[in-house]
Amino acid sequence: MTQERVDMFIMGNQKYLPAEKIVFIKQKLLEADESKFNLISAVEFKDPTTLLLVSIFVGVLGIDRFMLGEIGMGVLKLLTGGVCGVLAIVDWFTIQKKARELNYNNLMLLL
Repeated sequence: MTQERVDMFIMGNQKYLPAEKIVFIKQKLLEADESKFNLISAVEFKDPTTLLLVSIFVGVLGIDRFMLGEIGMGVLKLLTGGVCGVLAIVDWFTIQKKARELNYNNLMLLL
């Protein structure tokens, strides 16, 4: 894949990926062939900002964890009211990192 296409991909999707792993992602993308790039372009990333807003407003119901695919934690938060609000508050500070890590892991599965 060309350097220009990789740079365009990174610029368009850097808010969805962990900042400390961007260099590694660039390297892997440069090694990938065109067919993989087409697959990667079709992947929908979870938006960390949207997940933060969901976590702030309805995080007590576990919807943020359901959106991340963590069904068990979502059910726990739903049934316990976010463990009396404590887990909901913790998620306000950690949900964006979790979303970026999920996006990174999904990208690495394709590469």
